[in-house]
Amino acid sequence: MQILDGKIVSEAIKINIKDRTFLHKKNTGITPHLAAILIGNNGASETYVASKIKNCEAVGFKSSLVRFDNNVEERELTNTIDKLNDDDAVHGILVQLPLPKHINESHIINLINPKKDVDGFHPISIGKLVQGIETFVPATPLGVIMMLKHYNIETVGKNAVVIGRSNIVGRPMSILLSANTNPGNSTVTLCHSRTKNLEKICAQADIIVAALGIPGFLKANMVKEGAVVIDVGITRVADDSKKSGFAIKGDVDFENVAPKCSFITPVPGGVGLMTIAALLENTLKAAGAK
Repeated sequence: MQILDGKIVSEAIKINIKDRTFLHKKNTGITPHLAAILIGNNGASETYVASKIKNCEAVGFKSSLVRFDNNVEERELTNTIDKLNDDDAVHGILVQLPLPKHINESHIINLINPKKDVDGFHPISIGKLVQGIETFVPATPLGVIMMLKHYNIETVGKNAVVIGRSNIVGRPMSILLSANTNPGNSTVTLCHSRTKNLEKICAQADIIVAALGIPGFLKANMVKEGAVVIDVGITRVADDSKKSGFAIKGDVDFENVAPKCSFITPVPGGVGLMTIAALLENTLKAAGAK
């Protein structure tokens, strides 16, 4: 069993991005600029955004954070996105999800200029992804693909199961794994809460991507010997033994599943770090760098 170490892979990617950013600045005078919008004071969202800004600085990007109270009116939010869309010095825009219930999430995402959609959530980005056209790929699925590539994990002709059908992870992940690319060319089964015989389906998979947000959901009896397991889940679970009062848990029962795997990602230290690296890659791309 080998750990797919998100720290090692993401650091290698960030070194590459930093070098390309330096050349891009030197040749064009353009500094990639990521603008993040954060609403409310959700602890997890605060952590994610802080990490994104810190990593931007580490690779030579400019970053800016626009904060709103939880009761912000949708009109104020849309006006801010319009301004960022019109600002040529801003290359990437992300709105940290989830949004308050009174904000129409789809409407907000659709407002972002597709050329600045570094999260890859805009319908135009998703449509291009489905058609195999060059576009911004949602950061978490892209990060998984980067990790598979780094470790030279064979995907061609493999049976892959993706558990979870969200537009952010599950659906785009299934598209990428089935695409005529490398990594890719897998035979993919997309599973969800209504899937029958899920245990049997997973037990036949060469590759499993768990992305449903239920801690410890994937058990050892659902995984065959030698499978590759990618754990996308990141859930805060109360834990009095921790100074923070919580622990971060993935969707995989790691302790019991890991011994059966050829490769497996840990939580934390796996896909979460790759998501940040993929976002940086998308931002550099939005700034026009190769």
